[in-house]
Amino acid sequence: MRKTKSSSIEMSKEEFRKIGYQLIDSVSDFFDSIEERPVTPNESSSQIRDLLENTSLPENGQEGAGLVSKTTDLLFDHSLFNGHPKFLGYITSSPAPMGALADLLASAVNPNVGAQILSPMATAIEKQTIQWLCEFIGVQPSYGGILVSGGNMANFTAFLAARTAKAPKSIKEEGMNSADKLAIYCSKTTHTWIDKAAILFGFGSNAVRWIPTDISNRMDTVALELTIKEDLANGYKPIMVVGTAGDVSTGVVDNLSELAAICKKHDLWFHIDGAYGAPAAVVPNQKHHFEGMEEADSIALDPHKWLYSPLEAGCTLVKNPQHLIDTFSSNPEYYNFNTNQGEITHNFYEYGLQNSRGFRALKVWLTLQQLGRKGYEKLISEDIALSELLFKLAIKHPNLEAISQNLSITTFRYIPSSETNKETYLNKLNEEILNQLQAGGEAFLSNAMVDEKYCLRACVVNFRTTEKDMEEIIEIVIKVGKAAHTKLSQHEEK
Repeated sequence: MRKTKSSSIEMSKEEFRKIGYQLIDSVSDFFDSIEERPVTPNESSSQIRDLLENTSLPENGQEGAGLVSKTTDLLFDHSLFNGHPKFLGYITSSPAPMGALADLLASAVNPNVGAQILSPMATAIEKQTIQWLCEFIGVQPSYGGILVSGGNMANFTAFLAARTAKAPKSIKEEGMNSADKLAIYCSKTTHTWIDKAAILFGFGSNAVRWIPTDISNRMDTVALELTIKEDLANGYKPIMVVGTAGDVSTGVVDNLSELAAICKKHDLWFHIDGAYGAPAAVVPNQKHHFEGMEEADSIALDPHKWLYSPLEAGCTLVKNPQHLIDTFSSNPEYYNFNTNQGEITHNFYEYGLQNSRGFRALKVWLTLQQLGRKGYEKLISEDIALSELLFKLAIKHPNLEAISQNLSITTFRYIPSSETNKETYLNKLNEEILNQLQAGGEAFLSNAMVDEKYCLRACVVNFRTTEKDMEEIIEIVIKVGKAAHTKLSQHEEK
């Protein structure tokens, strides 16, 4: 038995085991009963706040077992559950139980995965995880990268690498004032991260060229090339094209091969935002959507989306990892991180924005091994099939209009049968239906605007969802839709 100083924060082996077993039992019961709970309790902020009894910082400490028990009840009784089989809202997956255990283990060791000397095994595991993710989506394992918090940070990391590679070299010393008028190109459906990046990293929002989409909602490559040529003629310096592999509203994948060819022709950085959709490349009958992805200079993908990892787990992959080092590496004299018995060290602080980094990779690494490629093929294929089923059910129902289906995202809307309705009313009605669905606790969907139609949007990245859930969601939407129409139409008549 080790000797230790007396400390109020330390736990004895017996106390830690008792509280840990109690917590694991509670979590096990939660996983087993999650489908019997409401998706969300729909409590107001003030109601939630009132549940937290301590209005100021406690003066004295409290016993650990009671604290954990009370907190478990607070979270299990007053949370939205993205692991619920009828949660098909935003692109947050049901978290793999293996990932939850991995987070506990990672926290216990608590490595700082910023420098190899501080995290020898964790660094090796993250490097292997990145290699496996490359193989998973079908690009060369020679790509390098880093795990980050999520899609915004994954895309930001790639964006900064592109700036270093393609903007004038003086930008590091002189800043953006020394640069030409830089231009970035993306589809009008690209996630809002691109706006944030342009503003935060000195380009300005006017540097973003929002390219229209074609009839299939892909970026119009003819319009893209014309815009690039116009910018060149007007003295701008194009540096980057952003393609989307699974847009957040409808799941559409851009024509990546054509985008890659345009980037090669004009010497532009080709980035793919595959935060949601890229993992679907593992499914043989979906792989054709992702042709050209192997040509990308950088790719963003989020294991906490379609690889079922608990939050947070995003990833940036870069074809030439030296671009990350050129962008992020600094070596002040107080760092002593580059000695490793004559071997080259791999310090992740040189690959991204963080110096101190948690062990995000462990939950991804363990679940990749638990399922293997075939296991993920099966789960992702099932999610896509469920989305296709929902689309077919919407087609069949007289009060629903099926709008779009791509990857595992289906959009549809409720249409009353009693009369011909104007688009403005239908948009207002379906917005009200969505609000009631999100508050009701039976099912949770999100929204999308498709061809100026306000749609209900269901994104299946959930290993608990079944065909029965899809059938029941249709019933719930019809029930809520009828009630919302009755209430709204009466109000419109007044």
